[in-house]
Amino acid sequence: MFFDDTRAEFYQQLKRRERYWWRSRQRLIKLKERHMFWFGENSFMMWVLWQLVGYVLIAIVMMLINRWIQGSVNLWSYAVVFVVQTLLFLALLLYKSRFAATMQDRIDSAAVVSEEALQEMYILAADSLFPDIHAHAPISLQGIYERYHGELHLISLQQLLQKEVEAGRLLLAQQQADIYALPLELANDDLAASASKIVYKSILS
Repeated sequence: MFFDDTRAEFYQQLKRRERYWWRSRQRLIKLKERHMFWFGENSFMMWVLWQLVGYVLIAIVMMLINRWIQGSVNLWSYAVVFVVQTLLFLALLLYKSRFAATMQDRIDSAAVVSEEALQEMYILAADSLFPDIHAHAPISLQGIYERYHGELHLISLQQLLQKEVEAGRLLLAQQQADIYALPLELANDDLAASASKIVYKSILS
């Protein structure tokens, strides 16, 4: 590698922190997907669909029970079960907004953890990657990725470099599409297709 002992230690810490950030970011995206699935714009239809599926499953289970105990389950038993299931469904709908708020709190907490991890990565990168990158700019995202032997994900490098761009120490030759909201694997694959065209220029070197 291209570091002295001190920078090498910062770089090792950066790699560990990047793995933590990757996991925290994946958790955040999964929570957002669940929130969209259960509490998004078309979530009511999804809830109704799952309730209908529940009716069918309960009916199948009761028919199997009825066959197992040789027809001892009468029509009133079916009616009571379906009424109770419907009441439970209505209770869940009544508390849907509370469930959504709880899920949003979890998303907000996960977002804070992810952003804090990214900020810690940025501090470590300032003491390890950035001096080397500034010294070899202009350099493409693909060039940076290969320079560090692919030990950091493209999306991780892109996010760190974007903070350096926002700080005014790097210039980006062309604007990038916002892919940060994508699942990390998809964002990484999307970047891989254009990483050689994303060129950073330093105003420090």
